[in-house]
Amino acid sequence: MLSSPHPAAVGVYGGTFDPIHQAHLRVAEEFAEAFGLSQVRLIPTGEPPHRNSPATPAEQRLAMVEAAIAGNPRLMADPREVHRRGYCYTIDTLGELKAELPPGTPLAWLVGADAFLSLHRWKCWQELLDLAHLAVAVRPGFDLESWQKTAPDQLLAAVQPKLSDESAIPVAPVPGRITFLSTTPLAISSTRLRADLAAGRSVRYLLPDPVLEYIERHHLYQI
Repeated sequence: MLSSPHPAAVGVYGGTFDPIHQAHLRVAEEFAEAFGLSQVRLIPTGEPPHRNSPATPAEQRLAMVEAAIAGNPRLMADPREVHRRGYCYTIDTLGELKAELPPGTPLAWLVGADAFLSLHRWKCWQELLDLAHLAVAVRPGFDLESWQKTAPDQLLAAVQPKLSDESAIPVAPVPGRITFLSTTPLAISSTRLRADLAAGRSVRYLLPDPVLEYIERHHLYQI
């Protein structure tokens, strides 16, 4: 665990969550624990700018997130991108949260390693670290020792001065630190779950029972 967590810090964890599953939830829990977060906002994207639209309507993906985290007071479903018109950009989401939360509340933003390595393609990407600290969730296969050798020069030049080790305080009041977070390796993907559901295969215990019940009740992911 990282030292001296800031008790008021808020985490931001976005994704399509199509559907949300146990690996998403475990990462959210480890993110909150490692960074001492008072809250993690799980934010289903509405219309992502860098990929095809999700298979499931945004309102239903939000409902599945709400079902998945019921009973965990540290996790919160945030509907802002579901209700946003047009493409959803992280710079807008972080800016809105910064304006809404009490002044001085640190934000910690979670992305996967693949997203981190393509960060230089995001809208206003260098300004993102003016708003929040960045936690990069790493899984087996991501080499912490050699990733910099293959990272784009533009990205590397911007992020290298901001890299933090585990003894640093990533949720200090001044944003912009980048920390790698090792997570429990759970080989669960929404893509595989959708395929299994379409084929009529069991996905029990790969996602929370309330989410599975919602999927069955609304006949989602069926061909």
